[in-house]
Amino acid sequence: MTHIAHIELDDGGLPPPTPEIEQERRVAMFDLMEENSFSLPVRDDRVVPKGPYNLGLSIREKRLVFDVTTENSEKAAEFHLSLSPFRQVVKDYFQICKSYFDAVKTLPPSQIETIDMARRGIHNEGARILQERLEGKADIDDATARRLFTLICVLHFGG
Repeated sequence: MTHIAHIELDDGGLPPPTPEIEQERRVAMFDLMEENSFSLPVRDDRVVPKGPYNLGLSIREKRLVFDVTTENSEKAAEFHLSLSPFRQVVKDYFQICKSYFDAVKTLPPSQIETIDMARRGIHNEGARILQERLEGKADIDDATARRLFTLICVLHFGG
């Protein structure tokens, strides 16, 4: 598999993120650049430009847009995904994250751990949905899907 060498979020029209959301974004971006797997499968016998890839993520006309180019700025792929399958899991993820951030301030470690386990479960569900939606368009591993899901949540913040 190849990988994403650069990622850019088009979040220009969004309200300023909360400090917690900004921290989630920074961590996801850092982790994604440290290690990820992303490849484009051959479709309809067309030549697929080889990676590593630059990835632009945006929301346009209520659709999640993946704009994939090579490091030489050659267009590799562009796909648009409906946001509908993500809406509930993103909402659930934001709610559990708020509970987690609040819990860290006041609750004992055992209760924080329970909330964190629920948060990870919802996060894994979002990553699974993303992998399903990308099937046949891009191949990503579980860790890459989790990090990209976090970035989708950041884009949803203002959506």
